Amino acid sequence: MAQAPQTLDALAVRTWCGLALRALGRAREEIDAINVYPVADGDTGTNLYLTLESATTAVEAVFAGYGTGSAEPSLADTVRAMAHGALIGARGNSGTILAQLLRGMAQVLADDSPPGREGTAGTDGAGLRRALRRAADSAREAVAHPVEGTVLTVASAAAEAAEGAEGDCRAVARAAYEGARDALAATPGQLTVLRRAGVVDAGGRGLVAVLGALVEACTGAAVRETLHAAEAAGDAHARVAGVPGGAGAGPWVRAEAAAQEDAHTGAATGAATGAAGSAPAPCADATGTGGPAFEVIYLLEAEDTAVARLRARLDALGDSLVVVGGDGLWNVHVHVDDAGAAVEAGVEAGRPHRIRITHFGLGDVHTGGEQPPRERAQRAVVAVVPGEGLAGLYTEAGATAVLARPGEPPASGELVQAVRRAHAREVVLLPNDAELRHTAAAAAEQARAEGIRVALIPTRSAVQGIAALAVHEPGRRFDEDVVQMTSAAGATRYAEVAVAEHRSWTTAGICQAGDVLGLIDGDVAVIGPDVAATAVTVLDRMLQAGGELVTLVVGDEAPESVADRLEARVRESYLAVDTVVYRGGRQGALLLIGVE
Repeated sequence: MAQAPQTLDALAVRTWCGLALRALGRAREEIDAINVYPVADGDTGTNLYLTLESATTAVEAVFAGYGTGSAEPSLADTVRAMAHGALIGARGNSGTILAQLLRGMAQVLADDSPPGREGTAGTDGAGLRRALRRAADSAREAVAHPVEGTVLTVASAAAEAAEGAEGDCRAVARAAYEGARDALAATPGQLTVLRRAGVVDAGGRGLVAVLGALVEACTGAAVRETLHAAEAAGDAHARVAGVPGGAGAGPWVRAEAAAQEDAHTGAATGAATGAAGSAPAPCADATGTGGPAFEVIYLLEAEDTAVARLRARLDALGDSLVVVGGDGLWNVHVHVDDAGAAVEAGVEAGRPHRIRITHFGLGDVHTGGEQPPRERAQRAVVAVVPGEGLAGLYTEAGATAVLARPGEPPASGELVQAVRRAHAREVVLLPNDAELRHTAAAAAEQARAEGIRVALIPTRSAVQGIAALAVHEPGRRFDEDVVQMTSAAGATRYAEVAVAEHRSWTTAGICQAGDVLGLIDGDVAVIGPDVAATAVTVLDRMLQAGGELVTLVVGDEAPESVADRLEARVRESYLAVDTVVYRGGRQGALLLIGVE
């Protein structure tokens, strides 16, 4: 076997992301099970996985832009994509901190490699040491009240171990991993709630998995996942608590021991004091009765000065405050009792979007979660939609909508969560985008493994999804319903009108930045200077083959008159054709057109 390179280059970062995603996928349920701090809501593993999945998707997109040739992106381009992907996809307290860890690394690694093809060489062991230190420091700075015994402690230990390592990236990565693993073993002794539950820190456990993947990416050899840290944690708990909990009780959690102790001591509510302040007591259970009721997360476009004021305001409103990012884009996470006030604070600071509000114990409030247990429905539809207007339309029609804003496609884990939220035995999945077909297929496979019957209809546009939803009949046999929905979607031609962002070759010729493009069934068919005129040309071409119904979905940035002009065109020239108009909101394309 060829020896792995001694530097961390773009390809190694890509490999690291893929290996880390698989490692978190294997450990996800285990990490969820030991999640007791800051809130015992059992989602740390899932949140870490979704965050890293977003980072990995962004890295893959950078490599895809270089095609299959010998050239590859620079280390700077790759790590910046990784950091940005993690930032926009960060979930929960742990995912937000992981995003900042990756951002801190990217800041150093990008400086070691200028953007462009000349910067593909990568960084050496010294660069990786600096990157791990910057990651740990920046993550600690992002947390309003750092607490020892958490992922912050594990990250700092990894950086310290790396600083003491001599040699190339292989030696540094292995030292960081071993330092993190040892620190993870010590977390129950630093945080009372962990010791009482008989577990190590869930976020720290996830970071150890990510660093183990870094070792494999740098050395070519996988680390053993026996992780003696877990055994040490369990044994330490047994000694301190005086209850059963030795090596035979399992590597990460001593559930029986914790249960016996809780019978005498009650639910764990203690917290350790951190170097930079003390944490509020964590919630006693998943309902949040021992702490704030809501988790609020959103992306925020704002200036640095406004974010400084936002931190102070949110810190006064609640706890578990983490604000990460920079350069005008931030990810905000906080636990509060007044979710509205937390969102309003974001509005005052800048433009918040991708807002998620979760009630501990009730599910995702922003996306319609309900308190379990509730009876499982027989059938549901889950659809990806490109704008808020269509999300409302699909929801009114009974579907579970997953909002995909421009440049922010949902990851497979997000689709799996939507399938779970639908809480049905049978689910019809509508990706509504050709680029999402493989992502949706992966989500469908995972949902099937959980016992849900899922049918994927390969809709390539939201207007095809509208057509499919229009003929959906939950009372029909599942297979028959899927056939009818697939037939309706397939009989709908789709088009969109958008503005070219840069000069490029198209199937209709060369377009310049700012030209209006009319795409029919995914291919550029018309290039024009005017939105309305281009839309009319596209509509005429589509109706040449006949049609009974035209569906228009108008985006916020489209001219006000475009829908009226198209409706008038249909009335004047196509007497037997009906028209329906919807407002799509911020959907990327100026206009979506469907012809059935």
